[in-house]
Amino acid sequence: MWSPKLKKNLTRNPYYDFMTEVTPGDLVFSFVQRKIVAIGVATSAAYSSPKPKDFGSAGDGWSEEGWRVDVEFQRLDTSLEPRNHMNLIQPLLPQKYSPLKTNGDGQELYLTTINPELALTLLSLLGDPEIFWPVSDLSQIDFVAEEQELILDDSLTETTKASLVLSRRGQGSFRERVRFFEQECRVTGVKESQLLIASHIKPWKDSNNDERLNGHNGLFLSPHVDKLFDLGFITFENSGKLVSSPLLDLDVLDRWHIARNAKVKSFDSVQSYFLDHHRENVFRAA
Repeated sequence: MWSPKLKKNLTRNPYYDFMTEVTPGDLVFSFVQRKIVAIGVATSAAYSSPKPKDFGSAGDGWSEEGWRVDVEFQRLDTSLEPRNHMNLIQPLLPQKYSPLKTNGDGQELYLTTINPELALTLLSLLGDPEIFWPVSDLSQIDFVAEEQELILDDSLTETTKASLVLSRRGQGSFRERVRFFEQECRVTGVKESQLLIASHIKPWKDSNNDERLNGHNGLFLSPHVDKLFDLGFITFENSGKLVSSPLLDLDVLDRWHIARNAKVKSFDSVQSYFLDHHRENVFRAA
């Protein structure tokens, strides 16, 4: 999360100051289009950071310097519309700097605080979802020789190292980020996430650290589809067309009930960038 630093003459947006009150481990509810769609866990306190480029023209009037807080968000299986439960929520809203209006619509603000009672109520209304807590201690993880260089990198924090090691296994924050873009296996349609593998499109060994954690660089795939994709026996065109390698016995596709000319939904521009690498460097074209 990023927000501009509060200027001395800027009094109408005091919510930005709440960024400096965030501490690691705090929960963050993501409210989008009248719904709570994700929950995040803060992994850092606020620190000074330049304005991200992806705000576009929307941030033209904002300060170039602001506060940044690192948060690992996870998409909720079921969203929540607070306006449908205001009889429970409204009595718990803060009197000043409330995140919601009395009708359940959101206030025009960036970040504010809520009390523990309201947080527990929201979690209960969401069905008490299992929350992913980022691993920050490397002692909790076994790592292999290929990860030794990363472990010895003094420029990385323990939390970042742990996230990168787990991403190699398709776990941790990488898996949660993939869930924002992929809710099911594109080939089989299976939606039960515990049965799916978060697979890197551009392999972990070929990616830089940012790419290793980028949710766009991942697909949720059924295990047998992941094996074919990982070994380069299948790939995808940007349009979603499945392409099989001439080195693959097509009887395998038939036995696994994978249509030889399957067409899945198209990929976005960032996923297509990673697919370019997969087609050129992983796919067994000959």
